[in-house]
Amino acid sequence: MQQRLVGRTGLQVSRLGLGTMTWGQDTDEHEARDQLRAFLDSGGTLVDTAPSYCAGASEKMVGDLIGELGSREELVVATKAGLGGRRGAGAADVSRGALLDQLDASLLRLGMDHVDLWQVHVWSDKVPIEETLGALDHAVGSGRARYIGVSNYNGWQTAHAHTLQSAHGRAPIASTQVEYSLLNRGIEHEVLPAADALGMGVLAWSPLGRGVLSGKYRSGTPADSRAASPHFERFVEPYLGAAQRRVVEAVARAGEGLSVSPVEVALAWVRDQPGVSAAIVGARTAAQLKGSLSVEQVEIPREIMGALTDVSESV
Repeated sequence: MQQRLVGRTGLQVSRLGLGTMTWGQDTDEHEARDQLRAFLDSGGTLVDTAPSYCAGASEKMVGDLIGELGSREELVVATKAGLGGRRGAGAADVSRGALLDQLDASLLRLGMDHVDLWQVHVWSDKVPIEETLGALDHAVGSGRARYIGVSNYNGWQTAHAHTLQSAHGRAPIASTQVEYSLLNRGIEHEVLPAADALGMGVLAWSPLGRGVLSGKYRSGTPADSRAASPHFERFVEPYLGAAQRRVVEAVARAGEGLSVSPVEVALAWVRDQPGVSAAIVGARTAAQLKGSLSVEQVEIPREIMGALTDVSESV
């Protein structure tokens, strides 16, 4: 798999990343093992997790399987902090103490002495940004993180954080992880331009539009899908409207014309957008992941890329 630099840093990642949000809950150990093995066999290197994913079970499974497969040196392990922790699931706490406590707990679950990329999961107005950034810098200085990033920040938050960090001569913010797909292009207005100007890489989560762009919901809701899961039903539902269906149909038609799957079309569109370092793909099963990994051999003609861009502008 092709490797890319993350922004203007020396950190290299595969242009598809492995997301593990369902590991330990909807994805069991056997499926997760098969996913990681398939990802490694394809040349993938970026594995993304978080302590808030399945209450830490995702990190524990990631660490156990990496240890089992003996692949730590081959991988770029990314995790986050700022959600959950001592304030409970879903609660944001980006204070210095909470962030560093979560990092220590993450390293324990992962069975590692450092992560390659440590990201603040969310922005919070309740804590001065200087305090949050100080925790990031301390993680790098103490050797517990090699690179740092932010996640789910809007445009001005991204620019503000990066500028403050640079002004104090601290470890640079290497990346921003944000949702991006043909069904959610909001980052194009401010986040992508800010990241480009500041030399930050973009890690795109949910490039398949929370699974909707796979086409699985074109004729209903499959019983084994995320939309049928009590954990993810509300996560998927906003992308099942009429406007989204028009984009899904366009993706499906493009796939038919190119003799590739809708998954490959949707992933290739995100992967090849300017500024994107990696598209992070999550899958419930190894079979689903393998269907995504095949996009490495797919290149979408410029005319079709443009047509998909046009049809998705109104979503």
